[in-house]
Amino acid sequence: MPIGYNLLRVTIDLEAIRDNYRFLCSRGTALIPVIKSDAYGHGLIPVAKALEECGADCFAVGTVGEAARLRQEAGREVRGTVLALLGPQSSEDCRIAVEENILPVTARLDQLRDLQEAARHAERPTPIALKFDTGMARLGFGPDDAGRVLEVLSQCPLLRPQWLLSHLATADDPGQADFTREQAARFRRVRDHFTAAWPGLRCSLVNSAGLLAFPDLTWDRQRPGIALYGANPFHSTELAHLGRDLRPAMRVQAPVLAVHPLAKGASISYGRTYVADQDKTVAVVAAGYADAFSRGLSNTGWILLRGQRAKILGRVCMQMTAVDVTHVPGVAPGDQAVLLGSDGEASITPEDLSSWWGTIPYEVFCLLGMNPREYVASTKTGQGESHHNR
Repeated sequence: MPIGYNLLRVTIDLEAIRDNYRFLCSRGTALIPVIKSDAYGHGLIPVAKALEECGADCFAVGTVGEAARLRQEAGREVRGTVLALLGPQSSEDCRIAVEENILPVTARLDQLRDLQEAARHAERPTPIALKFDTGMARLGFGPDDAGRVLEVLSQCPLLRPQWLLSHLATADDPGQADFTREQAARFRRVRDHFTAAWPGLRCSLVNSAGLLAFPDLTWDRQRPGIALYGANPFHSTELAHLGRDLRPAMRVQAPVLAVHPLAKGASISYGRTYVADQDKTVAVVAAGYADAFSRGLSNTGWILLRGQRAKILGRVCMQMTAVDVTHVPGVAPGDQAVLLGSDGEASITPEDLSSWWGTIPYEVFCLLGMNPREYVASTKTGQGESHHNR
């Protein structure tokens, strides 16, 4: 989105992401940080560089195109392995994966054959990852396909399987731990099929929640995503303490455009969905659904002004949202409202905002992160020194 298109601004604290990475590493495991979808809205290139400074040497992105962007734009600053989790979806993707030294995740037999052809054309061996479905039912070979995969690989002499992957479906739900262990057992059986042919094959199964709650399922490397950005995968469960040391890295602000009274009995915004039950003072904030601040927050969400929560009144509009500041003295045009993050002692966490929104922190990050971003050295107290604009 071009600078100037809107007034909402997103600030990313790279040190918080580094802290989260260090915390996850302290669980005694090696990591493959998941930075797909523009690092969950936090910025692919800045996040990758920040994590490599912390020692990360392997990254997981979404598409082959995103992996190529990381290779080309980060250059020598990101030298590690880059996995493309969605795998090649065309012959062009296969060519790019081979030429750009991208590790493609394969989940279909035709991908193996197409990658072999691209490797043959480039005259170079090509490392790959194999993905098996153990219970998510999205992408992946089935557990019973192991023999067929081995057969096709025997016909693809330039392919070098390096990783065996699967993905957990319910690791963040303490009530479904049995299914997580069932997936792990299926994964173990798949691995056993490949041990003889590829004894050096490394395994990765565990996501953020699995890393925190299932230390016995760590395998060779884990693939944390949401925890890197400071959202607790066990929020509001009995395992919430496992993620209490995570620090949110995204802060979202927008200026106040106007402050005015709203008389008892008067309505505000489209549809007259809010009518004042007493005399009010309202502030109009420059954030709306054009800025990915959801219309679903109408009459339900809150923002921070001068260190206090202010409730959203009426419908969220395209570029404006009205809030109740009757109890917040001194609010004036130009004040910065905090939509996500801290303001003094008060805060709106990713879990707070997503619950009012009716979604999950993943979506909140990905959508709000589409706005203009700047990067700071640290915002532990809600402040920081800006050093890099999007």
